[in-house]
Amino acid sequence: MTRRTNARVAGITFLLYIAVAFPAMVLFEKATSAKGIAAKLAGIAQHAGDVRVVVALSLLSAFAALVLAVTLYAITRDEDADLALLGLTCRVGEGVLGGVSILVTMGLLWLGTSSGADAPDPAAANALGAFLLKVNGWSTSVGATFFAVGSTLFAWLFLRGRIVPVPLAWLGLVASVLVVVGLPAQLLGLITDPAANLYLWLPMLVFEVTLALWLIFKGARMPARQSHPATP
Repeated sequence: MTRRTNARVAGITFLLYIAVAFPAMVLFEKATSAKGIAAKLAGIAQHAGDVRVVVALSLLSAFAALVLAVTLYAITRDEDADLALLGLTCRVGEGVLGGVSILVTMGLLWLGTSSGADAPDPAAANALGAFLLKVNGWSTSVGATFFAVGSTLFAWLFLRGRIVPVPLAWLGLVASVLVVVGLPAQLLGLITDPAANLYLWLPMLVFEVTLALWLIFKGARMPARQSHPATP
């Protein structure tokens, strides 16, 4: 694909990613909002249709991460091929971990809706449900960390190569570093306030929506040193 096409595809995919990831998160939270593992599994059974929608949206999210990996690499590789490849690898890791979360969600759906001879006994179902819910949270956090590191690398290449406007690239770099630092702190229990997620992700949301629109309508400039080669 041409550079212009890669920029447009990346911009559209950014918006698609946001459009499918947010509803998936809301629907899953709705299905698992009850207190206690047994109640959460009952809620999943009650909202089985919503959970199936979550699976479909999560699959789209995983593929969106892979598309972004390729298109952002294509846009930034002329600035630094090695860093761009590392960024691609991180975003691919994000997509793979997103696929793992789909398997976990399907396992929870099976636990919540299974009946008859194939259904596990309540004690086993509660134990397995508790484990799968933990794995879902862990895989989401680790996948988001891969996302944040990849975003940091691509934002740095945007900035260094002047591929997008400098203020926009700086916003992306700061937002990405904020998530890179904040997510491990949450995993280690250093940040426990749920409201912290708003401050952690809001700058990233602003950056990605703005970047998406810029890439769709303005495209991605060639890196500065590529567009102005030194005279021999």
